[in-house]
Amino acid sequence: MFDFLQDYDLAGAVWTTVQLAVLSAIGSLIWGTALAAMRVGPVPLMRGFGSAYVNIVRNIPLTVIILFASLGLNQTLGVELGGNGDFETINFRLAVLGLILYTSAFVCEALRSGINTVPVGQAEAARAIGLSFGQVLRHVVLPQAFRSSVVPLANVLIALIKNTTVAAAIGVAETALLMKEMIENEAQLLLISAIVALVFVVLTLPTGLILGWVGKKVAVKR
Repeated sequence: MFDFLQDYDLAGAVWTTVQLAVLSAIGSLIWGTALAAMRVGPVPLMRGFGSAYVNIVRNIPLTVIILFASLGLNQTLGVELGGNGDFETINFRLAVLGLILYTSAFVCEALRSGINTVPVGQAEAARAIGLSFGQVLRHVVLPQAFRSSVVPLANVLIALIKNTTVAAAIGVAETALLMKEMIENEAQLLLISAIVALVFVVLTLPTGLILGWVGKKVAVKR
C-alpha cells in the first residue's frame, strides 16, 4: 500500500519543511522583538512605524507576500539573496524572507502582550536609578515579557509550521509541493492526504505540548 512512496523523497520534503520553519522562526523572533521594542519605545516615529507595519502586514495574505518576494524582489528587481542563480536556493531563501516578514507581525503582538503584563512601576524604578530605555527593556521588561509570552509564541510557531505549505506557491520542494506531485501521479488521494496530515501533526503536536509545559514552568507568578 505504501510502495509508491519509494518513488518520492518524502524525507527530503519534510526536512525542507523543518528548515523553513526553524529559520523563519529564528528570523521572526528577532524582527518581531525589534518591532515590539519600537511599539513601546519613546520615539513617536518608531512607534508609528511599528504600529503601521503590524497592522498592514498581518492583514495581507501570506500567499501575496510570498509571491511578491518571488515576482517582485527576484524577477523584477533581481534580488537573489546570495543564491548565485540557483533557483532552488533563491526560492527557498525568498520563502524564508516572506515567512519572516509575515510571522514577525504576530510575534510582535504576542510579545507586546507579555510586555503589558510587566508592572509599570518596575520600569519607572529602573529609570529612576539611571537606566536608559534600552537597558530597561533588555534587563527588566523583555526577560519577564518572554516568560509571559511563551504560550502565545508557541501558537505563532505552530501557525508558522503550517504556513510553510505556502512556500509551494513559488516551487519550494517542501511537503505540500510533494503532496501535490504525488496526488497528480498516484490514485491514492486519501492515503497521501493522511500521510501529509500525519507529518504536520508530528511536527506541531510535540511543539505545542513542549512549549505549553515550558510556559507553565517559566510563568511569572504575580
